[in-house]
Amino acid sequence: MRTRQIGSLEVSVIGLGCNNFGGRIDEDRSTEVVHAALDQGITFFDTADIYGGTKSEEFLGRALGTRRDQVVLATKFGMQVDPQRKGAKPDYVRRALQDSLRRLGTDRIDLYILHAPDPDTAIADTLAALDDCVRAGQVGQIGCSNFSAEQLRQAEAAVADGAARFVCVQNEYSLLQRAPERGVLAECRRSGVAFVPYFPLASGLLTGKYKQGEPPPPGGRLSAMPAENFAALDDKLAAAGRLAAFAQDHGHSLLELAMSWLLAHGEVASVIAGATTAAQVEANAAAGDWELDEAQMKEVDALAPPAGP
Repeated sequence: MRTRQIGSLEVSVIGLGCNNFGGRIDEDRSTEVVHAALDQGITFFDTADIYGGTKSEEFLGRALGTRRDQVVLATKFGMQVDPQRKGAKPDYVRRALQDSLRRLGTDRIDLYILHAPDPDTAIADTLAALDDCVRAGQVGQIGCSNFSAEQLRQAEAAVADGAARFVCVQNEYSLLQRAPERGVLAECRRSGVAFVPYFPLASGLLTGKYKQGEPPPPGGRLSAMPAENFAALDDKLAAAGRLAAFAQDHGHSLLELAMSWLLAHGEVASVIAGATTAAQVEANAAAGDWELDEAQMKEVDALAPPAGP
C-alpha cells in the first residue's frame, strides 16, 4: 500500500472510514472489517464521536487492541452527541477529547478533527484549546472537516505563532460531487493542507451496483430510499453508467476509477472509504492502483463534468 503525508503523519492512500460501526454493522462485523483492513496494509482509520451513537470509537478501539501503534488513528468532534455535548468551545474540546480517548482505549489521538465549523465559537479559541491538547501529548496533529476555502483561510490567520494548525481538511468529494474544485482544493495547494475526501463512492452510486432505470438492490445504503427520491438521482446514475463503461474499456471497475481518480489529485492524501464486509475492504484497498494519465483525466471530465464556478 502506497503512503502519503498528512502533516507529519504517514498514512495509507486508502483509509478505512468507520462510520458503519455500531450502526449498519455490529461489533463482531466491525472487528472483521478492521482486521481485514490491517491485513491489506491500511494504516489510516477514521471515526468520529457521533458514529454509531459513540459505539464506533469503542468498537474500533477494541478491534485494534495491541495493534493500536501500527496505525494512524483519527477521530472527530463537534457535531451533536446530545444537547450538552456539541460544538467547539474550549471547555468542550477538552471534554470531547477525554471522552474519545476513553472510548478508543488509547492515550493519544494521532489526528483530531473538528467535524464542522461552530458558528457560535471563534475559531481562534478552538485552535488555542486544540493546541493545548497537542502540547499535552494527547493529540498529534489537528484537522477540520466541512470547511470552505474562506473558513480555511480564517483558521490559518487565527493560528498563534508556533501553535498547532490544521494539517488537513476532510470534505465530501467524488466523481459525482465535485464541489471542492470551487476553491477548497486550490486553498489546499496554496497552504499545504492535505485534502481527505469522504463519501468517495457517492454513497454507493459509484460501486456499480446501482443502475439507471432499475430499483436499488436490497441491503445497500440507498435501498431504503423512497422510490421518488431514488428516481431523482437519475442524472447521477446516468453519469455513473458512462463512467462504468469508460472504466471497463480500460480494464477496470467503476470503483477502481472512483478511487484512483481521487488519488490523481495531488492534494489528496488518503481516500477514506467505509465498508461493511472484509470483501469490501479488500476491493477498496486494491482500487487505488490505477494511475490515470492526463488524457484519461480529460475523458473523465467529459463524462462527469467538473464543478461550475
